[in-house]
Amino acid sequence: MNPNKPRKTVLIVDDTPDNISILNAALMDEYNIKVATRGKKAIEIAMTTPVDIILLDIMMPEMDGFETCRRLKQEPLTSSIPVIFITAKNEVAAEAKGLSCGGVDYIVKPISAPIVQARVKTHLALYAQNQILEDRVLKRTGELILVNKQLQGEIEGHKQAKETLQQAIDEVQRLTEQLQAENSYLKKEVTIMHSQMNMVGNTQAIRTMFKQIAQVAPTDSTVLIQGETGTGKELLAHAIHNQSARKDRLMITVNCAALPPTLIESELFGREKGAFTGALSRQIGRFELADNSTIFLDEIDALSLEMQAKLLRVLESGEFQRLGNPRTTKVNVRIISATNCNLADLVAVGSFRQDMYYRLNVFQIAVPPLRERREDIVPLVWSFVQEFGKKMGKQIESIPRRDIEALQSHPWPGNIRELRNVIERAMIVSDGPVLCLDLPRIAEQSVAGQPTTLEDLDRQHIIGILNRTGWRVSGSAGAAAILGLNPKTLESKMQKLGIQRRKSSDLLPPS
Repeated sequence: MNPNKPRKTVLIVDDTPDNISILNAALMDEYNIKVATRGKKAIEIAMTTPVDIILLDIMMPEMDGFETCRRLKQEPLTSSIPVIFITAKNEVAAEAKGLSCGGVDYIVKPISAPIVQARVKTHLALYAQNQILEDRVLKRTGELILVNKQLQGEIEGHKQAKETLQQAIDEVQRLTEQLQAENSYLKKEVTIMHSQMNMVGNTQAIRTMFKQIAQVAPTDSTVLIQGETGTGKELLAHAIHNQSARKDRLMITVNCAALPPTLIESELFGREKGAFTGALSRQIGRFELADNSTIFLDEIDALSLEMQAKLLRVLESGEFQRLGNPRTTKVNVRIISATNCNLADLVAVGSFRQDMYYRLNVFQIAVPPLRERREDIVPLVWSFVQEFGKKMGKQIESIPRRDIEALQSHPWPGNIRELRNVIERAMIVSDGPVLCLDLPRIAEQSVAGQPTTLEDLDRQHIIGILNRTGWRVSGSAGAAAILGLNPKTLESKMQKLGIQRRKSSDLLPPS
């Protein structure tokens, strides 16, 4: 550690002496340590002395960690201090509650010194970067305010140029709003830990896909990406954007299926204050935010025919209107769309506009499913092992050959997302240098039943997972989560494969 660099201060809030000792021993060489055994005392320390980060136990007498965090976030002096919860339970509900209170991370007991050191270092670095970002925003906002004042002065002194100057003021306002919207969107993107920074694979199908990316990326042409759920379509969209001339601006991502039908128009094109009930403020839409950049429309098939007609106008002319504003806005946006459906089939049945399909399908890239690129499974597995190893502080040196063979023979209906989930679970339970994969059912399915078609493989695998979950489809312990699929996608696949939900009297407990 640099002796001339000021030491950061860590506040440990825990009522258990053993935990305090472990945390103190892990951090005392690099940080100043303050300790509180009650929530009220922690708030008092944070209000009266400089604190850079707080490690906060959840289960404490008088005031638990959740309430302590809420009160810290309500005080202006302490609201920006990062809070990492310490808990004995690794539960999704508890994590969600902690994050909603303002926490930034979780450390699960028993406490590991390397994990504590890594989390504290990471969140102090993120907090420092966030402060730099906020300073830049404040500086940029000040510059814009100064420009706005200068323009206002010119308006007063030059009445004859009122219209021109008013347009300039509007532009400053638009840029200010766009800067704020970009800043908000960027902060959300920073919180997402991307699973892969590079695409992994060396099969002929992947090499062909790489060649297509290199061909289309430098152009402004519209791209349609088709592939099954979990194949990495968004990763491919990022690769196209990052090799284009628009790479210096943020790519805007929209999941069309995740937006409520009543709000999708305002999300895409923006709204004015009072445009509809509940529109309490002006909002810039995703297309305006993506001006001079790229917008990625995932699950484009989820758009209604009415919304497709409005989107078609943007595709043809780059023009749209905010809700509640008759003025036309023009943008320069490159559109990349993706779907796990065959849009030509949807056109044939009338659920997707033909003219919209032709506009989107200028350059099509098909992402192969994992079962068609089995040679890439091993490098993908090792890339996930390295990713989770860094996060969990584990070092895996080998994988048993029988497990590799089981992975390569599995049909992977959930594709790369399902494979990633399997490796993540294996990393959690692995304690030594050998990866412990729990794939007995995959091995059983490859022998029992002797499926003769890909549909048979899919059917047997999905039924096996449903038996393990008690035929529960959704939820964190449901079959969809295990397979890495959206619950609706899994239900659609079950219907296609003729898999019917069993009655409760027929169910066996998961093994």
